[in-house]
Amino acid sequence: MGALHEGHLSLVRHALAENTDVFVSIYVNPTQFGVNEDLDKYPKTWEADMAKLLELKKEFREKSEEGTAGEIAGIFAPTSKVMYPILPPSSEIDGDGSFVTITPMGKWLEGASRPVFFRGVATVCTKLFNIVQPDRVYFGQKDVQQSVLIKRMVKDFHIPTEVRVIPTTREADGLAMSSRNVFLGETRRRDVGVLSRALFAAQDAYNQGEVRAGQVRRKAFEVFDQALDKRDGAYFGNQKIEVDYIALTRFDDMTPIEDSASIDPSEGAILSAAMKVHPVTNPETEEERKQIPVRLIDNVILEPR
Repeated sequence: MGALHEGHLSLVRHALAENTDVFVSIYVNPTQFGVNEDLDKYPKTWEADMAKLLELKKEFREKSEEGTAGEIAGIFAPTSKVMYPILPPSSEIDGDGSFVTITPMGKWLEGASRPVFFRGVATVCTKLFNIVQPDRVYFGQKDVQQSVLIKRMVKDFHIPTEVRVIPTTREADGLAMSSRNVFLGETRRRDVGVLSRALFAAQDAYNQGEVRAGQVRRKAFEVFDQALDKRDGAYFGNQKIEVDYIALTRFDDMTPIEDSASIDPSEGAILSAAMKVHPVTNPETEEERKQIPVRLIDNVILEPR
């Protein structure tokens, strides 16, 4: 999707360490955005992206020449006419087109909030894998549901590609790196670290022996309750924050683990969350007056033990 940050570059570094020839794809895929989502505002930073990849190519040049690492062999940056050659891409739920759908997984969590998102992801990734025919593809753990869904897709469709999932890259305060973070601004940025702190607190509770699903999730909500003012079903710091979900799911298919159930310690679980960050309550600058809502997602792994 471009707007490369250190999280994306970590994927490229892992690919360079494990392969001889690495191709980086950059394409803002319209079919994973809903009709009223932020496609037009999604950051497009081609020149900066190329500069970062050139620096990474220089970083690995010596290792590449020695044969101890691969090299960036090319950039795949298609137009929408290349990716959708017959019909223009549709973001309508019932829109026409050739789509790949993975259900029921694509209907839960992010799929419930963004009904066309995983249809768009699965479709564009199928096209990408058919065009490039990679031995391995690299995804970040931050988009954990996407990673699990792509693993299911390549297995279901017998696509001969290994899906590698790389740990989330975080800012110093724990916030998961995301291209959308640039929209937050300084004021909103101060509050959003509550998301990762909430997940870490729940993870700590599990690591200390808590396996009751409801209690693990409760630990996450307690951090929100302590850090922000709660009223009318939302949280308020420098702006309104709405928690979409804090969910426990199973590793293989992301089916929900209900609050009344317990986590099987031999299997572990995924704890994921999403929240919508509204513009600042009392904007004082031109930047704050132009702010748009920002949706942030994150997750932690409750490791089997």
